Amino acid sequence: MEGRFSIILSSYKACIYKRREGKFLKKRYIILLLLMLLGSIFILYVPNKVKSEYNLGVPTVFVHGYKGTYNSFTNLLDRFEANGWGEKRIVYYVSSDGRIHDYYTEGSNPAYIQIILQNNRASFANSTEWLSKALRHLKKKYGVETVNLVGHSMGGIISTKYTIEYKEEAYPNVNKLITIGSPFDGIYSEEYFRIHHDAAAEDLKPNSLALEMLYRSDFPDRIAVLNIGSSGDAISFPDSVKAISKIVPKSQLKEVIIEDEDLGHSALHENTRVDKLIRTFLW
Repeated sequence: MEGRFSIILSSYKACIYKRREGKFLKKRYIILLLLMLLGSIFILYVPNKVKSEYNLGVPTVFVHGYKGTYNSFTNLLDRFEANGWGEKRIVYYVSSDGRIHDYYTEGSNPAYIQIILQNNRASFANSTEWLSKALRHLKKKYGVETVNLVGHSMGGIISTKYTIEYKEEAYPNVNKLITIGSPFDGIYSEEYFRIHHDAAAEDLKPNSLALEMLYRSDFPDRIAVLNIGSSGDAISFPDSVKAISKIVPKSQLKEVIIEDEDLGHSALHENTRVDKLIRTFLW
């Protein structure tokens, strides 16, 4: 009798142990599921949080030209803000060794971004590489997937070069491109090159290797381009401005040459007619 009782007691204890072990494993399983769920939420939520935190939409990036500075597009962007057309949200400074300094400001959309290259007399290749570093940073930090590009003079050329060359996942896509007074056939004035002797000046000469390489490039499909020039531009003659047709297919290109003998090269980004052309094309 005592032996039978011992067997029953042992069986009962074993049953209790199994039940407890089952509950413990069940708890571990539930905890594991919760951790996996939290991990998934973290992975999915954090990138969206970055994007929603800055909320830049599809910003328009402004790129100055040869010897350009912060002041090159400042007045234009001030006019845009005064008209209620958007706000400047980020200013990028890119050093000659590619270091990035960005200054972000809260504001409304459309968002504008200004890029300042420390070495404003560098070759097309170097300038485009520095532009790409700023735009890569823009995507990584601010979650921007797509941009519009606006470039004055050589800034239009390097914006075009970026659009052609930087199509990898790490960089923002280009939605629309605007070039203003950009000499796609070079600067025709020989006097100009008696004064300027740097890497950019070499690339800006007619028939330069840098320009020839652009002509041989394949411009991406589905990117709309607005090309603006002036009959009064003594740096980027209308014929040189129109040479963008060697790069951009006619079906993707809209061209406006303003007939105004008083509208010079540097005055293009100070002109309200140009402001309206930019705004109408972008929106």
